[in-house]
Amino acid sequence: MMNPQQYSSAGKLKDTRYMAYQFFTETIEVSRMSALAFFEAGEGLFKGKRMFWQNREKTFTLVGLGHAHVMSTPNSHGRFEEVKREWQSLCRQIVNEEHEVQPILFGGFSFDPLNNTQSVWTNFPQAYFAVPTFQLTIQDDRAYVSIHLITKDDHSFNEFDALRKERDRLIHSAQVSELKRYGKPVAVKLTEIKKERYLESIGQVTEIIKAKQAEKVVIARALKLQYDKPLSPAAALYQISEEQPESFLFGMEAQNQFFFGASPERLVKVKDRQALSTCLAGSIPRGKTAEQDAKLGEELLQDKKNRSEHQYVVKMISKVFNEHSTNIIVPKMPKLMKIRDIQHLYTPVEGELAQGSTLLDLVKDLHPTPALGGEPKQEAMSLIRQYETMNRGFYAAPIGWIDAKGNGEFAVAIRSALLSGKEAYLYAGGGIVEDSSPESEYAETWVKFRPMLRALGGQLSDES
Repeated sequence: MMNPQQYSSAGKLKDTRYMAYQFFTETIEVSRMSALAFFEAGEGLFKGKRMFWQNREKTFTLVGLGHAHVMSTPNSHGRFEEVKREWQSLCRQIVNEEHEVQPILFGGFSFDPLNNTQSVWTNFPQAYFAVPTFQLTIQDDRAYVSIHLITKDDHSFNEFDALRKERDRLIHSAQVSELKRYGKPVAVKLTEIKKERYLESIGQVTEIIKAKQAEKVVIARALKLQYDKPLSPAAALYQISEEQPESFLFGMEAQNQFFFGASPERLVKVKDRQALSTCLAGSIPRGKTAEQDAKLGEELLQDKKNRSEHQYVVKMISKVFNEHSTNIIVPKMPKLMKIRDIQHLYTPVEGELAQGSTLLDLVKDLHPTPALGGEPKQEAMSLIRQYETMNRGFYAAPIGWIDAKGNGEFAVAIRSALLSGKEAYLYAGGGIVEDSSPESEYAETWVKFRPMLRALGGQLSDES
């Protein structure tokens, strides 16, 4: 992925890698269809190369089939800048610019490229992005299907014509085929990976925080579910969309692995240079009645530990926005964000992008927020490498999209799972501060595991 570069006559470094490419796009408007049906329609030819995204508000849905172009890197340094530079260079080669719908680059970054712990994320490099060959975009109640062809061939008419025929076949399949009704999978075994080591680490990290070597450190753990047969990515998306419709829904295939989830947390969104981030930290379960729910919500709003955790995030995100934007708006008090299994403290931060700053610059500097890493950032990351029991891979990392005009949105990939053959790996964590206890942190992870466990057929002890 490292780019050949040269200096222009003006003395500025410029990227020459994509100057030989042409980036052809063509978009047609179609009757609205099921996004999941379009995802399913691509299984035969594009399995292992599909992507899915839907925002929390359900005003924007994206499905990608095939890879017109892939950007990936094993490098631990400079990965955000590489993706930004390559995407900007590639967009300059767009031959026929569309106005209704922009070409989109979709993907994500690993949580920590410096973590050398052995990983189950065998097909996911440190950065993994793709421009889909076929892109379904549903926005403002209108649906569009785009073809993207990125080629060095000056005579690509026949290739593009073949893509048009395949596009029409995919649209027909998605519109006329009956959407499958997937039964919920049933896990045959649930394993808590290194549970005792996780509990020990909470005590060890708490002592380090008491010694003032850090203020907060997020420690996560993993579960493994096992099945009689491999799970279908479409089935997984179907279940999570039925059960967690109020969250960001995302999915991305990397050969025979599929990472997906239903995240409540926006990392950052940019539209027409207006930036929005979500400070989401501090959590408590939902109540079984409306009265109990309100009581728990008020308890969360008044809880010193959770308010302190939340303030770390507000402070850090505000600092990044001050570096990259102007006209910043930060509410003084958090609100409650309530989703099916859990409620969080929530504060939005808004601003206007400064000249020279981009969405990917914000993604780079916001990741990881104190809600997923800790505070101070570098000290917390070092302690996570030392004490956490696994490699997070793309869990808790930025995943999302950016278009050719620089608009886009990234979520924090929590409430997520990695499907790999007959196994599913689930992740959850919590912020450790000086008054944390292994028992309470362990209990909190079960609350956070609940959405994915339910969708994937794992069972909690309090559910029949």
